[in-house]
Amino acid sequence: MSDPDLELASRREIYQRIADTPGIHFRALLADLEYAQGTLQYQLRWLADEDLIDVSDDGKYTRYYPAAEFDEADRIVMNALRREYSRRILAHLLTDGPLSTTELSDRLDKAQSTVSWHLSKLAEADLVTKERDGRSVVYEVRDPDRVKYLYTVHRRSFTDKVVDRILGLWDSY
Repeated sequence: MSDPDLELASRREIYQRIADTPGIHFRALLADLEYAQGTLQYQLRWLADEDLIDVSDDGKYTRYYPAAEFDEADRIVMNALRREYSRRILAHLLTDGPLSTTELSDRLDKAQSTVSWHLSKLAEADLVTKERDGRSVVYEVRDPDRVKYLYTVHRRSFTDKVVDRILGLWDSY
């Protein structure tokens, strides 16, 4: 990178990690890069002030994205894809949906309450729709093309072989 804004090696390394792993959160950057917390905070703030990165809060983590590469809708999808069980739920819904909480719970081998919590977060983010079907509620991905595209493009940064198998992507590259 010959950009004068990124002439510091630390700043360049932080920016590159964000570019390679869009949606990475602060603690993961801290663990991966081994900078002091204050140094990392300062450089992230500087990169954001210079409009080189965008900052997104997913309710639990503050996540970082290369500026102008992800619109708000993409950041919302990526925030969900960065959460392991949300990513797996989305994968099952994409391949076999619509599915109920019970069906997803069985597929994920997780308690229904856990699956329900993740589904509520996905619904709050407007990533899934829910519809009553008798006594159960079934869920479906609202924009499957966007979710598939973002997962496919950034799948190497997720390191989730389970989702790769569910989506049938492992052998397609």
